[in-house]
Amino acid sequence: MKDVIIEAKEVKKTLGRGAGQVQALRGIDLSLRKGELTLLMGPSGSGKTTLLLILGCMLTPSSGTVAVCGVSTSDADKEGLAKIRRDHIGFVFQSYHLFPTLTAAQNVQLALDIRDHRGRDAAKKAREALALVGLEQKAKALPDSLSGGEQQRVAIARAFVANPSVILADEPTSALDSDNGRAIMHILSEAAHERDRAVLVVTHDPRIVPFADRIIEIEDGVLVAGKAGEPEPARMPKAAAWP
Repeated sequence: MKDVIIEAKEVKKTLGRGAGQVQALRGIDLSLRKGELTLLMGPSGSGKTTLLLILGCMLTPSSGTVAVCGVSTSDADKEGLAKIRRDHIGFVFQSYHLFPTLTAAQNVQLALDIRDHRGRDAAKKAREALALVGLEQKAKALPDSLSGGEQQRVAIARAFVANPSVILADEPTSALDSDNGRAIMHILSEAAHERDRAVLVVTHDPRIVPFADRIIEIEDGVLVAGKAGEPEPARMPKAAAWP
């Protein structure tokens, strides 16, 4: 069995108070393993993003446990959770979250700055991360001069640059056309299969299903179905047929 990077057990999350209270998650058991690309799919309001944020130590569960690389988050304060994120987790957001006044390279290097990794070596690592996503020629470009697909690649390079154990991506292809979406999924697939990271993609986009090693479905805060695909058929040959 591949190494488990994140393990959630009996995770529940209640949002809101009083009459507006919602049980967003209702006892989730989930493991993410390195070398696998997992899709988490479900309708709007099913709990996908809430679960992603808990796995990424951005939210804490109301009950249950989460461990990241063997480190439990149960007793961690805000600083402790921030350290786990810095040490182990890379995020890719739907809306890119790029700073408009910074170049592509500077946006990537921010992920190193918050880890107190600065100077020439950090700048070199940022350029190398951009090269991994095919944007080495765009290092000095500002975000508004980049296409949506290019901005998402910058966001992925930023997630990669600190060499995290797991990549958590929230709807990374939803705003992209088929060609750009396929390119993004190739990059995330390589992160799992060639660089041995755990990759979780939250999505409602059926076009990216061929990239998955594993598909997990969630509805009303409960994992209702899942299937484990064979690694090779789930990779590039099927994905190449994406219309």
